[in-house]
Amino acid sequence: MATILFLGRLRESVGAGALTVTLPAGVRDTERLRDWLAAEHPALREPSVRIAVNAELHPRQTPLDDGDEIAFLPPVSGG
Repeated sequence: MATILFLGRLRESVGAGALTVTLPAGVRDTERLRDWLAAEHPALREPSVRIAVNAELHPRQTPLDDGDEIAFLPPVSGG
């Protein structure tokens, strides 16, 4: 099982702040996770959306393990 968090405006796009899911067999890295979720929630495909695994930002294709907490973060702006 993995916990997936959606922060900021992504929470509204997905319709939930968090999901607890069993990852499908083919979803073993952050890029495949993004593709799997974006099939239903296209906002997650935006290149500016970052992914954190266990509270650390990671590049694409970071391996995922059972029990990971994965957060999708929208772009941040401000002054």
